[in-house]
Amino acid sequence: MRHTLAVLVENNPGVLARVAGLFSRRGFNIDSLAVGRTDNPSVSRMTIVVEGDDRYLEQVNKQLHKLVDVIKISDITRDAYVDRELVLIKVNADASKRAEIMQLVDIFRARIVDVGPKTLTIEVTGNDGKITAFEDSLRPFGIKELVRTGKIAMLRGFKASSKNHMNKEEDES
Repeated sequence: MRHTLAVLVENNPGVLARVAGLFSRRGFNIDSLAVGRTDNPSVSRMTIVVEGDDRYLEQVNKQLHKLVDVIKISDITRDAYVDRELVLIKVNADASKRAEIMQLVDIFRARIVDVGPKTLTIEVTGNDGKITAFEDSLRPFGIKELVRTGKIAMLRGFKASSKNHMNKEEDES
């Protein structure tokens, strides 16, 4: 099972390396990792996607809690959440194929961000299902390059998996 973890950490140099090193030393694999500052400049949030059973996840949690920089870990997998990922795809696009590719771009609400003599670079955001479907739709044209940001996720409604700038748990949206 894939688990989505929202991990609040102190925004200190080396914290990403310590978290990644922990996973590496323990033989845990990270499927996706996205990191950025929160509304509090001294706190960053990591959205980590890992695959494993509940026992595996328990070990990941125990190891993460041992790190000094970790403030809070929330497994939001079973909660209602909104997630997004950004992808840039460079696809072969000679003159005879551009109209068809542009139709797919419109259907998936993507954007063309660069036009080359024989390629188009396309930006698309969405959840994993949308990204995968768009990628599959472009595959017949020949994907030259693809880069994904990794998932970011936030709980829906009035629950919060992070803390506000006063370090109080947020209860309402």
